[in-house]
Amino acid sequence: MKTSYAHFCLAARTLETVGDRWSLLIVRDLLAGRRRFSDLLRLLTSVTPKWLTIRLRELEAAGIVTRDQQPGRREVWYELTEKGRDLAPVLEALIGWGLKYARDPLEPDEPAHPEHLVAGLVVALNQVPRRPPTGRAWRFEFDDSGDAHVVAYDGDRWSLDGERSPDVVFSTTARAWAEFIVTPLAKRRLPSPDIRLSGSARRVAEAVQVFGARPTR
Repeated sequence: MKTSYAHFCLAARTLETVGDRWSLLIVRDLLAGRRRFSDLLRLLTSVTPKWLTIRLRELEAAGIVTRDQQPGRREVWYELTEKGRDLAPVLEALIGWGLKYARDPLEPDEPAHPEHLVAGLVVALNQVPRRPPTGRAWRFEFDDSGDAHVVAYDGDRWSLDGERSPDVVFSTTARAWAEFIVTPLAKRRLPSPDIRLSGSARRVAEAVQVFGARPTR
């Protein structure tokens, strides 16, 4: 049953559509592109197949998600509509708020996914005042999953750009990078045993400075 706040407010109406548990996180994971049901199960970690099915059907009925299943093909793919993609600023605002107010240490059994970390990284880099003097690209290689993502700066904003040749390569694990993100600026150190940087000394020093970290001696 759709939640109703029983009064007129556009914020309330939005929450009536996407405010139920898992809904915005499904949108978050589809903002990177179309995904299979199994992909969403993996990224959402603790959602059950039943609740994921329910939420996807609700989002489809609301015109936020489309479902693609070709005849004779078992796989089902999900993708955001324009209406769904227009929620991107909402997710960015939530990530930005979390960077400012929700940087608690990770729980011992709390998983971290590279896809979420890199999406958050782009938001964080666009908020910090420290910027490279010109275009740059950094590649993040997550040793524990084999994932690799490139974030690029075009002189104005950071974004994901898998086509750019990196100036600096970060080699780490998802958990180590998540722990770095929640570490207070005064205690940040780069590189570290769990986060290795490769590239020219000048470009590495520049990256360390952007992150507000102190260089490891």
